[in-house]
Amino acid sequence: MNDTPDIPTINRNIWIRGLFMLLLVLAYHVSGTVIFFVTVIQFLIMLLNNKPNARLVSFGRSMGRYLQQIVNFLTFVTEELPFPFNDWPAGG
Repeated sequence: MNDTPDIPTINRNIWIRGLFMLLLVLAYHVSGTVIFFVTVIQFLIMLLNNKPNARLVSFGRSMGRYLQQIVNFLTFVTEELPFPFNDWPAGG
C-alpha cells in the first residue's frame, strides 16, 4: 500500500514557483499584521458593545481562509495561487 500523498503533477518552472512563494511569504506577513489590528479593534468593540462587529467577523473568516490558501501553496499541497492571482476567499 502506498501511503504517500498525491504530488501535484503540474510542470511549472520551479524558479517561477519560488518567486511566487517569496511574494506570498511577504503577503502572509502583511496579513498577520492586518489580523493583529483587526483583533485589537474587535476587542475594543466587544468592550464597548458586548457583541462583535459582524463585518469584522466576516473579514476575519475570509482572512483565515486566505492564510490557509497561502500555507497550502507554500507547502506544495496545491498549485493554485491565492489572491491576488485568484479571487479573494469569501467570508461567508
